[in-house]
Amino acid sequence: MQTTETRMVQHAARDGAIRESALETEQRQYLTFQLGEEIFAIDILTIREIIEYGYLTEVPMTPPCIRGVINLRGAVVPVVDLAVRFGRPVKGNSKRTCIVIVEIESAKGCQEMGVVVDAVNEVLGIPQADIEPAPEFGTRIRSDFVQEMGKINGKFVVILDVNRVLSLDEIAVVETMSRESVPQPA
Repeated sequence: MQTTETRMVQHAARDGAIRESALETEQRQYLTFQLGEEIFAIDILTIREIIEYGYLTEVPMTPPCIRGVINLRGAVVPVVDLAVRFGRPVKGNSKRTCIVIVEIESAKGCQEMGVVVDAVNEVLGIPQADIEPAPEFGTRIRSDFVQEMGKINGKFVVILDVNRVLSLDEIAVVETMSRESVPQPA
């Protein structure tokens, strides 16, 4: 005959197993895209829309990774070249080049920004069980830009932390530091 305590332990164990099973099947949605031959992902909850690469207004004296600004329904939206932000050379656009509009958290609240990518692939659900913590090394971008790593068909996809990658404050500081390191004419 089972005691009340034994039944409570069994129920707790069963409930824990059910929650653990639910976590394993829970999926988060990510937009995957390409920069060169590499595939990256951004949490779909931060994405507002994807637009065709079009006319950008260049802004003088901005960091090289800032391609310019676009007019998005009356709002001025800065556009960042993600490849250049990752330290890669500027390259031309193709028919698949597009701008992903994301919403980031900044000191001024939520802000929309555009991100130039070589091609958008698809929206994928990645089970929580297939998401690993960011590595301390081994990626070709700064490790603080990597939020997590997702496993898709046996390969890893870098899941980006858009708030860090697109931090305008940090981009401005880096640009200021690089200008100060260049000798100024006398």
